[in-house]
Amino acid sequence: MKLENDIVLRPRFNLNLPKHNETVLSVFEELKASQSQYIISRVDDHVFIRIPKHKQHFWSPQLHLEINALEDNTCSIHGLFGPNPTVWTLFMFLHFVVAMLFIGFGIWGYSNWALNETYGMQLSICISMIILWFVLYFIGRTGRAKGKNDMILLHRFMKESLNL
Repeated sequence: MKLENDIVLRPRFNLNLPKHNETVLSVFEELKASQSQYIISRVDDHVFIRIPKHKQHFWSPQLHLEINALEDNTCSIHGLFGPNPTVWTLFMFLHFVVAMLFIGFGIWGYSNWALNETYGMQLSICISMIILWFVLYFIGRTGRAKGKNDMILLHRFMKESLNL
């Protein structure tokens, strides 16, 4: 699993297994009760594997697996590593606020420019929103780097659980 040069903040992977999807889902159902190293939860064809609370830090990832049935007793597993949903929602909210401020001050600045009034403040706020967006992006990359070891452990646990 290569993470070094990817630009994505939420790495993904796909696997095809020669097993029925219910067989794979039952493996995780059994592991849910028999091990305490990870927190496993299942909703329909989705399995979430998380680090236990006492081992978590702010940037701890979770592994979301979507296990879909294919023909001839095969299944596909779509894996997605991501931060805690609360952390992800916070980051998306901050990106939304930055985008709305950029658009709002951009419109205000354009209006002032069209009316031949001063627009320096609006332009400086638009530029600072662009800088803030890059700062948020690099904070997210730093968080992913801090959770990289946990991602590797989650991926290894999934592979060992499925005998891959």
